[in-house]
Amino acid sequence: MLNLAVAYRKQTFERMRDPLEERGINAHHVPNEARTFDLADPPWTPDEFDVGFVYPSRMMEGGVVDALLSVPWVNGREAVLTSRNKAGVIVRLGKAGIPVPKTAMVSNPVEESDRREIFARFDPPVVIKPNSTTRGTGIAKVDDIDSFLGVVDYLNLVHDYRATGDKSFLVQEYLQGATDYRAMVVDGEYVGAVERRLPNDALAEGRWKHNVHRGAEARGISLPEEHREIAEKTAEALDISFCGVDLLDTGDRIVVNETNARPTIDAETKYEDGFYDRLAELVRTTRR
Repeated sequence: MLNLAVAYRKQTFERMRDPLEERGINAHHVPNEARTFDLADPPWTPDEFDVGFVYPSRMMEGGVVDALLSVPWVNGREAVLTSRNKAGVIVRLGKAGIPVPKTAMVSNPVEESDRREIFARFDPPVVIKPNSTTRGTGIAKVDDIDSFLGVVDYLNLVHDYRATGDKSFLVQEYLQGATDYRAMVVDGEYVGAVERRLPNDALAEGRWKHNVHRGAEARGISLPEEHREIAEKTAEALDISFCGVDLLDTGDRIVVNETNARPTIDAETKYEDGFYDRLAELVRTTRR
């Protein structure tokens, strides 16, 4: 049996454990957050694992786990950092001819005149999002310049805290009524997708973020060929082997909104036949 270290949320680990075991891969959970480490007597031995699934989300803890395990990762540190930089993703994909939303980046601090000039480039409402957060954290939609400046003032206060390393945020066009898909790509091939949608009562309240961690429901769906090709080209452009690609479809346009090199794995029934076969093969080809 090949031994796989999974530095991932427990829910995803539990979903993948049995299907991978059926394919000759013994997955072990190696939690690295909210715990203690005795570095002289670590919880894992150097030769315990053959490969790691995805590099840990926290870079400092991840560096310790990486040093302790000394394994190749299906998605390594560079893949995680590449995907986490939302502005960098937009630039890379734009250069590759892949459709993305109209986007500007702001690196604080900037003058109010610069903020007003950026806002004037868009037809409101606009979306403001921190450049490197996940799960929809810190994202706001604003309709007017005063609200825009107020949100930016709040970000400035947060960025004054010295421990906040990333002082950049994005301003993006808001795509009214767009359907939100998360497509999965494994080793360059589309392997399935989910449509993420808020319940009707949440929509009636005016909520608009279709993040599962914010209450949206993920329903397995078979995407058309155009969507699949965009997802595959996105993973190729970013050189990410196991990639979640977030697509927004307005009916007239399909754009890549974000990507995730640490995507949550849903129930197997939400993916194409052969999802775990391809995932297992990717793990085997990554092993040391």
